[in-house]
Amino acid sequence: MTAPSSRPGTQTLSGRQTTRGDFTLSAEELRAVTVFAVAAALEVLPIFEDVCPEDMRPRQAIEAAQLVIDGAPRSRIQRLAAPAEHRAAKLAPSPAARHAAMAAGDAGASMYLHPLAPASQVAHILRAPAHTACAWEHAAVHGSEASQASLARAVERATPGLLAVLMRYPRASQGTSRISEYMALLDDALPEAAMGENLRSGVRS
Repeated sequence: MTAPSSRPGTQTLSGRQTTRGDFTLSAEELRAVTVFAVAAALEVLPIFEDVCPEDMRPRQAIEAAQLVIDGAPRSRIQRLAAPAEHRAAKLAPSPAARHAAMAAGDAGASMYLHPLAPASQVAHILRAPAHTACAWEHAAVHGSEASQASLARAVERATPGLLAVLMRYPRASQGTSRISEYMALLDDALPEAAMGENLRSGVRS
């Protein structure tokens, strides 16, 4: 099948790299980011579906992301699924369900990571597992322990490809929310894993 064409400076999932931006991202690297985000979202999808069994939007966002993982090009399917899921999160009846839905939406949007240096882009990599940790924090009896265990699982799941992508970006933007806190924790832990894989190419600022 012929790969979809793209204007200079855009990213396709045909294996062709970007031609603009602060660096390049290959299709394989974007898939590594999406695999990482989807794995986190799947952990807590049942939390949402247990209380909203008829609302399929979070599952559909994850399924749309899975299409990209399986090799399909990004399309209108992903562009519509992720925002629809974020609307579902606003109607979730509990904080745990809301964070679970947000994790699914962030997984659905993860393949839109851009090869630009602003720290805000790091959210495409780390926000889904951060929402997953928040969902466990609210849903579990021992919430703090459950959230920390979730973050540890995210670090364990990080592949060399995911770590290599993260290390091209500056550190995550600072914030006061729980999501920002969890993203910062991941952003500290994952570079240690990257060093273990000999992937650090320079000092991040």
